[in-house]
This record gives sequence, structure tokens and C-alpha cells, in this order.
Amino acid sequence: MDSLSLILDGMHFNGVVFTYTDMTAPWCWQLATPGLACFHIVTHGRAWLMREQEPPLLIEAGDLVVLPAGTPHQVKDKPQSTATPIDLLPFMDLTETTPVRQQGGGTACKLISGHARFDIDMAAPLIAALPSIMVVRASGNAPPLWLALGIQFLEQEIASVRPAQQAILNRVGDIMLMECLRDHVESVPEGTGNWLAALKDKALSSALAGIHQRPDHNWTVPELAQLACLSRSAFADRFSQTLGEPPLTYLTRHRMRLAARQLRCSPLSLSKIAEQVGYSSEAAFSHAFKREYGEAPSVWRQQNRLHDSVQST
Repeated sequence: MDSLSLILDGMHFNGVVFTYTDMTAPWCWQLATPGLACFHIVTHGRAWLMREQEPPLLIEAGDLVVLPAGTPHQVKDKPQSTATPIDLLPFMDLTETTPVRQQGGGTACKLISGHARFDIDMAAPLIAALPSIMVVRASGNAPPLWLALGIQFLEQEIASVRPAQQAILNRVGDIMLMECLRDHVESVPEGTGNWLAALKDKALSSALAGIHQRPDHNWTVPELAQLACLSRSAFADRFSQTLGEPPLTYLTRHRMRLAARQLRCSPLSLSKIAEQVGYSSEAAFSHAFKREYGEAPSVWRQQNRLHDSVQST
């Protein structure tokens, strides 16, 4: 499996939450989903996306805009709109199929908006490497076919309640977001020093695939260099320059993210988690985890399970 697929699998995508909005000017939505990718698709009319200290961004019918880190923003009928901003997040479920409306009586606009659900910690390296905003335009010389087909399918599926609707929408939403990510990765120039460039580098991608496939293996730099078909020094230099850290540092951080997920989501013992992420001793695992997260694994587990419980109430 290629390294991007392994990284996406490791993020544990759990579908996409949607809402469908139907507005006439003036109107204004605000949205923030910290750490979770959110998006807007204009299905009719035009809208303006506004972020602090950034110029207004016009999005028109057929356009998809993704904010990978869920940055706070507003979407409105025009930059100087007089409408009071309304939080869009509480409307993002499909228990109600009727579009959410803001009706000011002016120019019409329709949106499909939503956010992805995935493991924020596991997604952190990818999200950090992406731009703060990605726009896929429907107009131009060669708009992507997947965007047109995806929008058409979403509109049809949202139009009425049908069996297995949520499951189908989850998968379509996942595919569209992954297509957007794949297009962006393919557009990153090689040799730019961007973390994403490693996914296009055959040598580095092979090493990353090995790490993500077998995080419990006792990897050494020579072994990873062998996967990359490079000398030890050439591999170490290329990896550090492209990903911004040495190979074994990347391996350790990946292991700690995996461990954090297990601590938060599973009842496994510390010794078992240590074994799963490549540590033969619980003490060595605890030392590495505390260095990365600032707390012993047992303390971190208690605090984060309590936090998750509070967040879900």
C-alpha cells in the first residue's frame, strides 16, 4: 500500500457530517472545527469566504473550498454583508432533510457544508503540512470530473430520506476529501522541502510505508535506507531535509501518536500498548511518551479520557 493510503488509514476517517443551506441575501454563516477539516460546496449562486487577516475569497457554483485545520471563518453573501453571523456547526446533522435557511429576500445561494471526522492526533502531521485553505474550482480549463460527479451525487442523496443514507454520504464525503488531498499532494513540486513532497519521492515514500505498516518493528536507519534503495547517509540527509526531522525521530513521534490513540480509546494495559508501538519495556515506553506529551502515559490516559467524556456530554 502506498504511504498516503497508509497515512489516511491511520487517521481513522469516520465519515463526514453535512448540512444543506438555502439563503437569500443578506446572510452570514460562521464556522470553526479546530483540527478537523471542514468544507463548503457552492451548488447555486456565489458566496464569499472570510478569514481574519486574509483577503475575501469568492467561491462560485461548483467550487469546493476546504479548510484542513478547521480554521474559524465566515461564509456570507458579500464581504460587507449586514447579516448577523449564525453558527453553522449545530446544524451539521442529517436528522432533518429540509435545508437550513437564511432568507433576506435578495440574491439566492445554496451550499453544502460539513466537516470530516477523524483522529486529530493521527492526522496532525498531514494537516500541518497542508495549506490553510484549498480551493478546487469548477470553472477553468479542466475542472476535475470527481468534483462534478460528487456534487451531483450529494445533491441527489440529500434531496430525500433513503435507507443507508448516512453510510453512503459518509463514504462519498470521504472520497471527495481524499480526492482533494490527492490532487494537492500531486501538485506539490519535488525538492521543495515540504513534508508532502516525501509522499511523491519514491525512496522516501517506501521508507514511510515501512514505518506506517510496521511501527512495532525495531527499525534502524540502515534498514530504512535499504527500503529506500539509498545509502545510509544519502537517505538520512534526504529524509531530514524533506520531512524536517531525522528518520528515527519521525518514527518515535508516529509511535507516540499511535500510543496516545490506544490510551484514549482502548482498555489495553500500558505494557501491551508499549509492545504494539515497538517498546520491549514499559519503562522505556513511558519515558518516550512523557518526553513527547509531558505526562506519564497513565496520567495522560486518565486526563484525556475524562476530557473526552466531558466533551461528549
